[in-house]
Amino acid sequence: MKPLATYQTIYFIGVGGIGMSALARYFNAIGKQVLGYDKTETPLTRSLSNEGVSVHYNDDPSRLEAFSPQSTLVVITPAIPRDNQELKLAYEKYDCLKRAEVLGLISQDKTTIAVAGTHGKTTTSAMIAHLFASASKSVTAFLGGISTNFNSNLVLTDSDKVVVEADEFDRSFLRLSPNTAIVTSMDADHLDIYSNAETIQDAFMEFMALVPECGHLILREGLPQPENVIVHTYGLDANADLYASNIRIENGQYVFDLDGSVEEANIVMGMPGIHNVENALAACLACLHNGMTMNEIKEGLRTFAGVKRRFEYCIRKENLVYIDDYAHHPTELERCITSVRQLYPGKKVTGIFQPHLYSRTRDFADGFAESLGLLDELFLLDIYPARELPISGVDSAWLLDKVHLDQKELLSKEDAVNRIKMTEPEVLLTLGAGDIDKLVQPLTEALQ
Repeated sequence: MKPLATYQTIYFIGVGGIGMSALARYFNAIGKQVLGYDKTETPLTRSLSNEGVSVHYNDDPSRLEAFSPQSTLVVITPAIPRDNQELKLAYEKYDCLKRAEVLGLISQDKTTIAVAGTHGKTTTSAMIAHLFASASKSVTAFLGGISTNFNSNLVLTDSDKVVVEADEFDRSFLRLSPNTAIVTSMDADHLDIYSNAETIQDAFMEFMALVPECGHLILREGLPQPENVIVHTYGLDANADLYASNIRIENGQYVFDLDGSVEEANIVMGMPGIHNVENALAACLACLHNGMTMNEIKEGLRTFAGVKRRFEYCIRKENLVYIDDYAHHPTELERCITSVRQLYPGKKVTGIFQPHLYSRTRDFADGFAESLGLLDELFLLDIYPARELPISGVDSAWLLDKVHLDQKELLSKEDAVNRIKMTEPEVLLTLGAGDIDKLVQPLTEALQ
């Protein structure tokens, strides 16, 4: 494979994906000709087009054929089905790299802070990027979500430091060369890729082994640790090297004290959620080990505005709160709903959930049922298939039957807005990783 610098054209198949689009923005910003295909138009693909990236929505191999194989790199994602005609042509005639391989090549000669974990990696990586920026320290960041502070999933500077989200799907994170690595969680997930929880844990241990002896490995307290490696731990447990104590809610914000290897009182979180207190601890350790002061970190946490679709407030009024969240795993649902309960005690909590993937719904059905049972009222959408075909017997009606709630029903996206208006919710949550985000603006407008 030739060095990345030798390619004049970068062609993305699946350019609208959150990780793919960050790379598209990167290559566009450094002067490459960037174009690509995606199945549907979204606000993200429209943003790419406005920035000068040529995006099309029909599977048309002739668009790729217009470019020389000698000077064109095709970047691919596992989300694209194998029968895609552009993908077939790319494999036949062009140099092809997976998104993770490209990210690995870009970051390999830089000081890399890599954030991994089945939950929390997007918020934590965005938080780290913001902490550097708020302290006027330059850093480049490739994020798995749209940072509210940057209004982008790419932060591009000439810094030799780079923050990357280390994705465990398809073992992508093993392509990276982290100097600082964070692991926020190792819950079983992606069992269509990993056969069981032990296999995914093994992959995370491989990722940890990538950290050099002079680097920093940061783990949430309680996770398995590699032997003969210095590990820095964080969490809500006093056994951690850095832990949060005296956690309280003041004026709708989480406030806590730091104890352990660092002592600091009255840390104010700009983003709510008990799980984000943990994410802040991870970010704190990563930034301390990369040259930041505690005063800089404290100020940055106060002004961190979060990530789109991560505990994002759409409406925040006395009589109505509407929060949109990407939660698509039982653990994520439990953390989100529990945080809402802490913030709004005594309020009725209504959730609209769209399951993501038939296989994930099947594999974690009982966990989903338990987490969704924390709601007062549940509206369940059809399963979003993403890259999968249906699995016999696995559907939303089957999942709904497992949820122990009196107020629960199936709901179509077409009927969602009118149905929710009828319920007169007090606290409304939209939850899921599929296309449930298309409901956010209509719901917000209807409920305002």
